[in-house]
Amino acid sequence: MTSSLIRRPWELVIFDCDGVLIDSELLSIRADQECLAECGIDMSAKEILERYTGISFAGMMADLETRHGSLPADFAERHDKRLWPLFERELRAIPGITVVLDSLICKICVASSGRPERLKYALSLVGLYDRFHPHIFSALEVAHGKPAPDLFLHAAARMGVMPARCIVIEDSEPGVVAAVAAGMRVIGFTGASHCRPDDAARLAAHGAAPIIDDMATLLPILAR
Repeated sequence: MTSSLIRRPWELVIFDCDGVLIDSELLSIRADQECLAECGIDMSAKEILERYTGISFAGMMADLETRHGSLPADFAERHDKRLWPLFERELRAIPGITVVLDSLICKICVASSGRPERLKYALSLVGLYDRFHPHIFSALEVAHGKPAPDLFLHAAARMGVMPARCIVIEDSEPGVVAAVAAGMRVIGFTGASHCRPDDAARLAAHGAAPIIDDMATLLPILAR
């Protein structure tokens, strides 16, 4: 199977990280809620999921400060102190992702809204960092994060591939919007633990096609 994959028409597969490579979103939400509660902000997991999945930490903080006022200067550090122990105890790679990576013969990279240090830490915990390094691109490297196309265009340029020959794997609405705006095909993934029954329809409405909920189905799709 590996000898026939991804010669055409794709030269680069761009993976989002959270919810695509690692099953991390619900852990992040727990850390969000604890940090926000310290600041007197009571926010449900559902609201955090709907408002902030797929956007950068800086984008989340900017929205929170617009709605609730200034956050502590060390908010990011407080968040890391809660999140990283959760990752150490509970973080897992998305089932089947290692088989996908073992089978692909095209270029691969990560383009994530996550901060670089968080990406390195999380991907290292599940044994995926060395599979992508140094081709791991963060929203901090561009002027505008998802849903703007900047990050995906930046990743394609750094990898030396035209946007039309890239395919993106995304689990979030901002990510799908960004990939479509970049002129890339995007496959929606709804197999992480945070995904809801209506997520497939949400991603499809923004241009993801097809939608998959199992990484085992990704390779045959890419081969076609």
